[in-house]
Amino acid sequence: MNQDLKTLLQNQEEQLLLPEIRTSKDALSQLLATDFFEFGSSGRVLYREEEIAETGIDVVDMQLSDFEIKPLAEDVVLATYRIFNVEQKQSSLRSSIWKFQNNRWQLVFHQGTKTI
Repeated sequence: MNQDLKTLLQNQEEQLLLPEIRTSKDALSQLLATDFFEFGSSGRVLYREEEIAETGIDVVDMQLSDFEIKPLAEDVVLATYRIFNVEQKQSSLRSSIWKFQNNRWQLVFHQGTKTI
């Protein structure tokens, strides 16, 4: 496994948790592919163009752990990890598909599943 790629993608996932990234439409647009969509832990299906307001997306206090990656193709990687939502005191399993496009890694799909 490429440790540099794992570090880069974990850093990008952690950036998506930061208030300064979540509240910046420009920063989110760099990380999320144009056709990005998500199956949220809320059960909702979210699309980039419908969900990112001028002020970005909601700020939440979350902690990421157990980050792993699995290459699916030369330019596509599956990332899996756990998130702990501090406010809700709820954990969830997360999976993301990252694709190398436009000379950078961009998130094309994300899913959150609450744990029991």
